[in-house]
Amino acid sequence: MKRERYNLPVAVFVLLRKAQRICMLKRTGTGWMDGCYSLPAGGLEQHETLAAAAREANEETGVVIAPEDLHLAHTLHVWTENRSWMGHFFCCTRWQGEPFIAEPEKHGDLCWHAIDDLPENTIGYVKQAIEQIAAGQPYSEYGW
Repeated sequence: MKRERYNLPVAVFVLLRKAQRICMLKRTGTGWMDGCYSLPAGGLEQHETLAAAAREANEETGVVIAPEDLHLAHTLHVWTENRSWMGHFFCCTRWQGEPFIAEPEKHGDLCWHAIDDLPENTIGYVKQAIEQIAAGQPYSEYGW
């Protein structure tokens, strides 16, 4: 008999950091959490590793990140919209290019915020993960 395991969707997030400031994007025109700030992020696609964070950062901000420059900072187990998923948050301090809005159909603003002074309209689980990263905590749960 084949053993079946529960499969969780996986998302990756990137904190592009310049000292104590991080790059954030404001969601626009997506139909989900529009008007809220998040990080460059997205879901893992089939046959990808967590290094997909570099792809997501490139797609959303145009920067090029070498996978070895991604440093896992936090794992978040989330319950939203009646389902669970895992989010892996990576810090990155070295990349090529200057971040810009590379997907204008999905983002209306790109700005740098102090890691300890996030916009009030930051997505809740993103805010929690960033606060946990600032506190040095490698894992937390949201929405349970």
